[in-house]
Amino acid sequence: MVAVVLFVCCGGLLGLAAFLTPADAGMGTHMQMGLPACGFKEVTGYPCATCGCTTAFAHAANGSLLDALIVQPFGAVLAVGVAMVTLITGWSAVSGMSLAPLGRVAGSKAFNMSWIGLLLLAWGYKSVVVVFAG
Repeated sequence: MVAVVLFVCCGGLLGLAAFLTPADAGMGTHMQMGLPACGFKEVTGYPCATCGCTTAFAHAANGSLLDALIVQPFGAVLAVGVAMVTLITGWSAVSGMSLAPLGRVAGSKAFNMSWIGLLLLAWGYKSVVVVFAG
């Protein structure tokens, strides 16, 4: 049952991203879903840590992984990770394969620290891109 729930959630996320048109500015794609503009960027003038992630997901879901990486590296890697989890959980739901190894990896300190490190590096990258583009 866990595999089915994860499959539906991850697959649905990628499906939604595939219907979005990536914003030309490299961020703001989320506003197509009726969400407000990034409050952090409006207050500070700088992107938040996840600015561009929806745009990167939209690029990745439409097969433009290089564009996704350029827009927001963390979002691109996250989209690939979500696609991998979709495949693994889909296979698990069909075959009965245990998700315990996936849970152990996802729950490890090293795995989570790696994601946090990537997020911070991508935030720095996005901030530099926005400063030089503006």
